[in-house]
Amino acid sequence: MTKRIALITGANKGIGLETARQLAQAGHRVIVTARQLDAARQAVAALTAEGLEAEALALDIADSASIAAAAADIGHRHGRLDVLVNNAGIMRDAPDRTPSQQSLAAWRETFDTNLFGAIELTDALLPLLKQSDAGRIVNVSSLLGSMATHIDPNSPFYHVKIPAYNISKTALNAWTIHLAYELRGTAIKVNAANPGFVKTDLHGMDAPMSPAEGARTSVQLATLPSDGPTGSFFHEGAVLPW
Repeated sequence: MTKRIALITGANKGIGLETARQLAQAGHRVIVTARQLDAARQAVAALTAEGLEAEALALDIADSASIAAAAADIGHRHGRLDVLVNNAGIMRDAPDRTPSQQSLAAWRETFDTNLFGAIELTDALLPLLKQSDAGRIVNVSSLLGSMATHIDPNSPFYHVKIPAYNISKTALNAWTIHLAYELRGTAIKVNAANPGFVKTDLHGMDAPMSPAEGARTSVQLATLPSDGPTGSFFHEGAVLPW
């Protein structure tokens, strides 16, 4: 039986690497991507040392040429893709500035990776996902992208205003809804995942969850059965408010 093929962006460390590990443990052949090929290769070496099937691929989702090259490579070697986990993300907000004081450069760099990079990569890989009998697209978002959370004064995140990052995730959530609508009636399911507050370079080491715990929601959504949901926002099986 041919193994399912899964590509994870930003998979050389943190949640991305743990997502790759757990999908490989579940029987997938994982494509570990990173902006630098050496970083992807180091992650693959760690996975293969555990007896897992993995391959390395250089991919910068803020670079159109890199996206096109990656899509061509996967198409040539595999002819299809079963799972795409849009995990790569950045945070460029200045913590000492209010929303209106953030630089336009920070807004643009954040959206280029967190939203436009995810969109461009997904569009490039969609023909390969359509060759799968059970395609799964997981957009790694954040509860900080929930508008309902930000307008609720009783929410623990009400005062956590990291504008460019938060709003890029809000936009990613909205795109999840639109893409799921486009692909309704097909074998492809599209959902957004909130990993939780995880120990990573992005969130810091004081967070309560481990990267392995943070990967669980993405893995659950990447392995949904045929009657599973599409067009929703989840954290460990619970539906979150947009």
